[in-house]
Amino acid sequence: MFKLMSVAVLIFALPLIVSAAASPALPKGYQTWQKSERKIVTDKNSLFYGVHYIYADKKAFKGYQAGNRFAEGSTIVVEYFNIKEGSSSDGPKNMVVLMRKDKHRKETGGWLFAGYGADGKPSGMDPVGTCFGCHQKDAGQREFVISTIKDFKR
Repeated sequence: MFKLMSVAVLIFALPLIVSAAASPALPKGYQTWQKSERKIVTDKNSLFYGVHYIYADKKAFKGYQAGNRFAEGSTIVVEYFNIKEGSSSDGPKNMVVLMRKDKHRKETGGWLFAGYGADGKPSGMDPVGTCFGCHQKDAGQREFVISTIKDFKR
């Protein structure tokens, strides 16, 4: 009976374990990287409704400076916040996404995409269905990165 219950628990937990394993941990200290200007999307129908900030590690920032030509390992993290009710101020964080240049990720144009909840834990999102389609459509000529160096100018 114990073996049967253990197998049943494993069968139900396996997708969560695989999903968590597929997403790397968020890089420690990413908030000290080069930070973009504050961006706000007011369209409530948009997946990206709210406020967001882009963080680029040194490799990624050099890639932005080179016209969106990124070296292997370049890492970009974007934090998304709700809009505080009745204002345009940052509300609570609602998600974090990561892009890392990885030539082995053929199905997503050579990029690893990963999503996280506000708590930094993997959300288990589908990178091909959730991310890559838009990146392919909106930034296919910019190495699939929608943001540009203009997002970092102050």
